[in-house]
Amino acid sequence: MPYQMKPLACDPARIKNMSEPLIVSHYENNYGGAVKRLNLIEEQLADLDYAKAAGFLVNGLKREQLIAMNSMILHELFFDGLGEQSEPAPQLRDALARDFGSYERWRAEFIAMGKALGGGSGWVLLSWSPRDRTLVNQWASDHCHTLAGGTPILALDMYEHSYHMDFGAKAATYVDTFMEVIRWQNVDRLLAHHRAGQGVAGGAGP
Repeated sequence: MPYQMKPLACDPARIKNMSEPLIVSHYENNYGGAVKRLNLIEEQLADLDYAKAAGFLVNGLKREQLIAMNSMILHELFFDGLGEQSEPAPQLRDALARDFGSYERWRAEFIAMGKALGGGSGWVLLSWSPRDRTLVNQWASDHCHTLAGGTPILALDMYEHSYHMDFGAKAATYVDTFMEVIRWQNVDRLLAHHRAGQGVAGGAGP
């Protein structure tokens, strides 16, 4: 069964200081494009004779599969993390303070990482590392850089398509806006799930 687009968890008309056209375009064209691209790649792989296929063809298709799959997953996390202004639950705030020194220091680092990617492309991810049982702010220059064994629980998309329609070249303003519309309930839920040692929660799949 082909991968399907996950319905928007947020109301695109109610994201403060982000326009509905921006959210909808991002969802339909960029996230939707990743899902469509992944399905086309899967079709190509299903028909591939691995015993006879050239190495460069195998490498290329598997690389593009990873890019499209991670783009799909990270976009789902990004949209799930958008909502109305809220605050992290006490347990999550305590975890951030433990792993970063304070909630404020985590926030300052996450913001600085987003602004450092402005004008370029990539993701800023708050990830849970089961190896060390800690939270980590992770830089990702594209869809393929992830913490080995880690699970992202909050994603900030810094590709220009995520903000240019509303903010133009003002990537820093977009980062500040994102920080004010994080749906912390989703982050709280994912952290609790993964700290309990369970598998990946939700997500689209074949």
